[in-house]
Amino acid sequence: MTNNDILRRIRYTFDFSDSKMISLFALAGETVTREQISCWLKKDDHADYKGLKDYLLATFLNGFINDKRGVKEGEPAPIEKELTNNIILRKLKIGLNFIDDDVVDVMELADFRISKPELSALFRRPGHKHYRICKDQILRNFLQGIQIKYRGESNAETDAT
Repeated sequence: MTNNDILRRIRYTFDFSDSKMISLFALAGETVTREQISCWLKKDDHADYKGLKDYLLATFLNGFINDKRGVKEGEPAPIEKELTNNIILRKLKIGLNFIDDDVVDVMELADFRISKPELSALFRRPGHKHYRICKDQILRNFLQGIQIKYRGESNAETDAT
């Protein structure tokens, strides 16, 4: 999945307006324009399409966390320069205030079964002997599951693009 796909799906799932998207970036300290957001949300084959860099998606997800859970006291969370699906999944879990059972339930909404031990392996540090890389299929099913949970729609593949 591309960063742009993830941004599009999150926007669709939570029905964020352009101004809400701008404010989410601002909550993490990044100033973006409506034009930039428009270019990031376009289809890959559109002439005005612009790829969303990892740093910007991480900033958006940090803003999402700040919006949903409140801004933490003290130093702001560092923004990753490189993202993996594991980091994206963790940030979404934190932003939605989910525990492992919630993630498993959301995955089941998308007809994807994952056990708690398999899930905890996705949240371990790289290099840990039980660390597991989060593949696109897992992240895609999680995004589809939250779309079903928050919008009541199961056809995430066509609706979110």
